[in-house]
Amino acid sequence: MDSPAETKPPFLQRLPGKFDAEALRVWEDEGGAQRPPKKGPKAESLMQALTYLGPGRRALEAKPKPRIQAATDAIVRITATTICGTDLHILKGDVPTVTPGRILGHEGVGIIEEVGTSVSNFQVGTHVLISCITSCGRCTNCKRGMYSHCENGGGWILGNLIDGTQAEYVRIPYADNSLYPIPAGADEEALVMLSDILPTGFECGVLNGKVKPGDTVAIVGAGPIGLAALLTAQFYAPAEIIMIDGDKNRLEVSTRFGATKVISSIDGKAAEEVMVLTGNKGVDVVIEAVGVPGSFDTCQRIVAAGGHIANIGVHGKPVQLHLDKLWSQNITLTTGLVDTATTPMLLKTVISGKLQPKELITHRFTLKDVMKAYDTFADATNQRALKVIITNAPDTM
Repeated sequence: MDSPAETKPPFLQRLPGKFDAEALRVWEDEGGAQRPPKKGPKAESLMQALTYLGPGRRALEAKPKPRIQAATDAIVRITATTICGTDLHILKGDVPTVTPGRILGHEGVGIIEEVGTSVSNFQVGTHVLISCITSCGRCTNCKRGMYSHCENGGGWILGNLIDGTQAEYVRIPYADNSLYPIPAGADEEALVMLSDILPTGFECGVLNGKVKPGDTVAIVGAGPIGLAALLTAQFYAPAEIIMIDGDKNRLEVSTRFGATKVISSIDGKAAEEVMVLTGNKGVDVVIEAVGVPGSFDTCQRIVAAGGHIANIGVHGKPVQLHLDKLWSQNITLTTGLVDTATTPMLLKTVISGKLQPKELITHRFTLKDVMKAYDTFADATNQRALKVIITNAPDTM
């Protein structure tokens, strides 16, 4: 999951909320031509939610509140959520599995409102962290810790194949394995960063890249995911961490977060600068945290012989793999979705204060202003935005 795109599409404005579920389906089927409801809905049956309407189109709508569909489900009242770079990729049309009408979002914290009859680890009223990955806990892949490829309908489904967290309520399948209890007194905003970006940067970047003490590491992309990789790479004491980005503000933030060197990619000469810094050897580990052909090409140009390229970015277009140059270089290339297997460890680290992801938060909104939150996040360079927090304040419930 990736950093914000550089441009923003022409988004829709907020739509009227007073219509029932059947009218909503008609509205969606006809591309947004709202019809009056056949009969007035009960106020408690609807909620506000940020809805994907097709490439370049989104709106804050009234949607039916989720209901328990399986004995392993839980309904969570969202208290805080955020926007991911992957949500921007969805809005660009880069993720075809997301269909119009889907509520976006796969990160957040909240309070359990209802549980299915088979949920045993949680009860109504429990304060929980929502994982971006849903896990049945029983299939072959889940038993291997590869929760992203759960064989029983899990994996990355929130805000993708089922409705997500940028709403007042969300349904969480396999709740026992897909939620984490939040200790009393824990910083809720900091824990939102544990839904996705911290485990993604750590697992897909640092662990897949096999960062070790003394390594020279380059991270291409200083957005939230790249910064999460920067924070967690320091667990392994690399000798150098080089951050590459075209945003001056993000490079300044990178320095505060522990980068030893920063390089601007504005002039297209970042790869040459890295090679000069490393005596023309390249870096031991390079982490791709953008998801565009140019950033992936930079990774190929700066990886050292025997090094690792760890791809995190969500790629909406093909990239060229230069095997004509890399075939003999003994490199390792890894790709993959986050599994969130490290979330329990990261949770302990954040609660102890050893890791402080709250520093990634730059803007705060309520759900009623989620359209503005998207505009801010999509215009990250001009707005100096990293992560935004969206809360369900009492006046939005």
